[in-house]
Amino acid sequence: MSKHWARGALSTALISALLLAGCGSNSEKGAETKNTEGSSETTVNATGFPLTKDAITLKMFTRIAPVNGAFKDMPVFQDYEKMSNVHVEFTEAPTDGFQEKKNLLFASNELPDAFYRSGISQLEATRYGAAGQLIPLEDLIDKYAPNLKSLMEKYPEIRSGITTPEGHVYAIPGIVTLDAARTDKKWINQAWLKKLNLDIPETTDDLYNVLVAFRDKDPNGNGKKDELPMTARAPVPGQGLPIVNMMSGSFGLDQQLGYNINLVNDKVEIWMGNDRNKEMLQYLNKLYKEKLLDPDMFSQKEADYLAKQSSGNTGFFFDQTNNVFREIQDQYTGIAPFKGPHGDQMQSQGAPIARDFGAFAITSANKNPELTMRWIDYFYSDEGSTMLRFGREGENYEMKDGIPYYTEAFLATGDQGKITPYAGGGAPHIISDKVASFINPPQVQEAQDKLTPFMPKVRYASPMFDENTAQEVNILRNDIDKYYEEQSTKFIAGALSFDKWDEFQSTLKKMKIDTLQDLYQQAYDKMKK
Repeated sequence: MSKHWARGALSTALISALLLAGCGSNSEKGAETKNTEGSSETTVNATGFPLTKDAITLKMFTRIAPVNGAFKDMPVFQDYEKMSNVHVEFTEAPTDGFQEKKNLLFASNELPDAFYRSGISQLEATRYGAAGQLIPLEDLIDKYAPNLKSLMEKYPEIRSGITTPEGHVYAIPGIVTLDAARTDKKWINQAWLKKLNLDIPETTDDLYNVLVAFRDKDPNGNGKKDELPMTARAPVPGQGLPIVNMMSGSFGLDQQLGYNINLVNDKVEIWMGNDRNKEMLQYLNKLYKEKLLDPDMFSQKEADYLAKQSSGNTGFFFDQTNNVFREIQDQYTGIAPFKGPHGDQMQSQGAPIARDFGAFAITSANKNPELTMRWIDYFYSDEGSTMLRFGREGENYEMKDGIPYYTEAFLATGDQGKITPYAGGGAPHIISDKVASFINPPQVQEAQDKLTPFMPKVRYASPMFDENTAQEVNILRNDIDKYYEEQSTKFIAGALSFDKWDEFQSTLKKMKIDTLQDLYQQAYDKMKK
């Protein structure tokens, strides 16, 4: 599952600019209401199923991940068509090259009825909404999306994160109310701890000492110095350094508003140039220099990282679930964030409840927007999300104490990704504790319980800027983020001396990091009103 789909959205939006320059879950049939807002004469049932008396076809553009099968063959869309009387014709575009295909649809104005799991970025939502290619959804949500509306009322940060400064919602997110599905866990090799008679590390100093023992004391017992003490995912351009994201909380560095931001008394502080960040990078440099941190961390492929998890020969790593190492899961346990040198202990890495921005949007080409909103709203209920994530009861899953679980027979096929669009990330639906058994088995929940006391009460999503400001933010961040990631990598790897820190700070100033901070402050102030 991709956890990085939304975070780098700003950096892809410039391509678009260049191109442009050239339901309740009950099954009883409800009362019928005439569609008077759109240009269609379709009758939309206000509640229940089917959604419409007359069969309707909607055309949707979507991203298909490598693990997916064809959307038309997925049980969720086959069965939901029978329930809803709505047939969806999907145009599927592979992840590679997807952004370019999406850009061309907007540039040519050859629009589908809706964008499904298409990662509409905030800048795209603002720009194409203002251009009239995406339609405002706030009134449709109010009238035709009771499940989504209820979630937005319960979690006000959802609305603030998807509403433009002008007060419009042009795209709706994937919503994750389950903490365990919004943050990576900290997994440590408890079998090695036990063999070496070590306690679970509680501080950054403890972690250093444990990693030294993992390196030097042959915890795997093969007589060779071949253990990997600690590893992390490789960086993805524009998405930050995973090792920094995972360790920043121990140095008092939060990640609010989708960026390297602390909120202190409602003041935005971008911390990339401050001394706490320097301390963190110096700590990571010490681990790297002493071969406690994976020397391949900055270049390894995702498959290599996953293989290291499942090998059982890694001491400490980060991941959302235990899916990769389930066969050796007893060897690992989840632990709390480390207390840092100033007493900070925070799980700063994590997504907001509106985790996947731009998961669904309706275009101006759509003649049935009310029906389309009712169609998508079902997946913001536990019943609809169960259908989307698990397929057919009996065939793909079974219920245990009110919770759906894949059957052992179906798990053995390895076909989970083929039957559901949630695999690959970014699908418009809700992930709650009712539908997360596959990513939230007991071991994962126990690991999350160690993190929950140290997570912020509210995780603010990236703010919505007006188009001109969004472009300014995008330009500033493209330069600043690239520079920060390059220099931080060099600091950690020892290719750049910390004697150059003042020069590093000065360059960030020249790149107008203070201006960027002011823009985030203005956006945050509007969110809080």
